[in-house]
Amino acid sequence: MTLRALGASGLELTPLVLGGNVFGWTADKATSFRILDRFAERGGVMIDTADVYSAWVPGHKGGESESVIGEWLKASGKRDKVLIATKIGMLPWDNTELGKLAPPKIAAQCDASLQRLGIDRIDLYFAHQDDPDTPQDDVLGAFAKLIDAGKVHSIGASNFGAMRLKSALDLATKHGLPHYRALQNEYNLVSRHKFEGEVEDLCLTHNIGVVPFYGLASGFLTGKYRSAADFGKSVRGGRMQAYLDGKGPAVLGVMDEVAAETGATLAQIALAWLAAQDGVTAPIASATSVEQLDELLGFWDVELSKDQLDRLTVAGA
Repeated sequence: MTLRALGASGLELTPLVLGGNVFGWTADKATSFRILDRFAERGGVMIDTADVYSAWVPGHKGGESESVIGEWLKASGKRDKVLIATKIGMLPWDNTELGKLAPPKIAAQCDASLQRLGIDRIDLYFAHQDDPDTPQDDVLGAFAKLIDAGKVHSIGASNFGAMRLKSALDLATKHGLPHYRALQNEYNLVSRHKFEGEVEDLCLTHNIGVVPFYGLASGFLTGKYRSAADFGKSVRGGRMQAYLDGKGPAVLGVMDEVAAETGATLAQIALAWLAAQDGVTAPIASATSVEQLDELLGFWDVELSKDQLDRLTVAGA
């Protein structure tokens, strides 16, 4: 499998990043270990998590995913075979007067993530969302200290709009601070506005690697949800109405055609389209079973023609 450079970060990835949001939640520890083992066995490189995973679950407080990954790294001995990405800035109980990305929080929560993960350096550390309450040069300065201390290799931005991403890049250049080298925004065939356009242009201009999340639109692009009657198939079913009311049915129609032409599954087609877009290094996708992961990784062998890519793009426009 050919590795792809993640922008100017110095990191290289296979064309799928394994999402860790399910670990310790819809995938228990034993299942998570099997998924992680298979991902590494297949040559997968980057595992993505966050300190907030899975604080939304009753009885959880965040950090559960990092802890499971940390236990797996220790048990498997594969730390030198994978890259670890995690994020800061979205913990729901973090309601102090300081902003979500205030320097003291970045310092303390980075240490907490390192401890849970059982590692001494985070390969890619994301600001999980923009923090309008903390000056951006303070945020970047705090990240700079982590890089200087050897605790972080590169930094990224997640859920950033064009204006704030550009101002952060300008400040980094002006003050000699670290640049965001990766972007993690929502991007898929039926939700394209949070990346395409100005954000995409910034990433291409500044050589920022893109690792989009919700690549399968919370499962909609697997074809699981064809009508309201299907919403009960998972805990995410309630999100599907907006896709059905919009361009979702047209997109699924073209995906069905491409599936018939290629023999690929709809999930593989959705990820192959994403991976073919300008600036995209690797989509993020999670799996709750080894079988599901194997299907996702199968997109590495799917080659969509220009005509197929164009038809998908037009359907989702």
